[in-house]
Amino acid sequence: LNHILASGFLSITFIPILLVLISNSIRRGEMNTHIESHQDRFDERDIMFSRYHLEPGSNEYKMYYSLKPENEKIDESLRALPGLFSMESKEANFLQFASSKASFSLTEAVQDEVDGRRSESNEVVDFENITAYMKGLTTYLGAHSVGITPLQSSHVYSVSGRGTDPYGESLPIQHDFAIAFTVEMSYEMMGASPKAPAVMESARQYVNAAVIALQLTYFIRSLGYRARAHIDGNYQVIAPLVARDAGLGEIGRMGLLMTRDLGPRVRIGIVTTDLDLTPDQRWDGSSMIEFCKSCMKCALNCPSKAIPFGDLKQNNGAYRWVIDPVKCFRYWNVIGTDCGICMKVCPYSHPDTFFHNAVRTAIERSWILGQAAIRLDDLFYGRKPITRSPPNWLLDS
Repeated sequence: LNHILASGFLSITFIPILLVLISNSIRRGEMNTHIESHQDRFDERDIMFSRYHLEPGSNEYKMYYSLKPENEKIDESLRALPGLFSMESKEANFLQFASSKASFSLTEAVQDEVDGRRSESNEVVDFENITAYMKGLTTYLGAHSVGITPLQSSHVYSVSGRGTDPYGESLPIQHDFAIAFTVEMSYEMMGASPKAPAVMESARQYVNAAVIALQLTYFIRSLGYRARAHIDGNYQVIAPLVARDAGLGEIGRMGLLMTRDLGPRVRIGIVTTDLDLTPDQRWDGSSMIEFCKSCMKCALNCPSKAIPFGDLKQNNGAYRWVIDPVKCFRYWNVIGTDCGICMKVCPYSHPDTFFHNAVRTAIERSWILGQAAIRLDDLFYGRKPITRSPPNWLLDS
């Protein structure tokens, strides 16, 4: 009902204002807040998933904590919690957890397929049209959006921390280009965050992203070029940075990629390759950054208080918001899911409809309308939105 009322209200009041602003060419984006990426490469061994899965007494365990002794006590406290998909966790649901684990098991089963031998003979490629073909193919295979960027050093982990690459191995920059794409996460399923339907949807879209990425790599290698898929649990790249530089969105307050039409309600897939492609321009997300500065709904609703309230800060050569990964991951291991509340409450995460897209366009064009959009979102959806019911077939599970 709120969705219908909001759409009706916007059609009467907001869109005429938008048209006036468009006619007057009032663009918030002219105020430059475009920030360049940080330059240093990131050690994958430092991410929470890599740290959490270290086996006490193993060579990897000893290696890591000899380098980062300050993290050992923190990580041991996390391992003592119920954990993701634990039936002792706060949001435990046997059937929904089993469904989620089944999806993650599939991505794990295909990890060895992310890289492989290219065809011995190079096929004749129409380089003038191959970029458009690759984008069309990616969308045809199920992607919501797709972009291409040169592969930067800051995109690639410096050292491997999980996946099929040996632990602690330096990772070279092997390819010239990256194809980044998004897959949409269900608005209905994510509305149940932080309950189990949210992690079911997360797992499902990791599978979908992996399937698309693997098909693209098989195709590129069949042409005689190298390609690697980067899928859940087996990345060599930092997916949000690649996707941002490929023009798919901006990094918001919550530390996730924020797309223009779905906000953070996406999962990202990446394929790197030496196939010569035409890169896209990075989107000027200054209007989104300005919106995030004022909105703060993700920080307000974050149960772990991992998302900062303040302004952007300089970190490793870039101005950005830095979440607290330990607080976030600790909460995951208490509730048994990957939460998703920040995705659910973000005003950019509303459905991809004419009315909500009109609001997104207004935010891009006018700081004043961006502020008005925040107030309207609070009015119709609440400053602290309620947890929405999942699909009916899940209610009794």
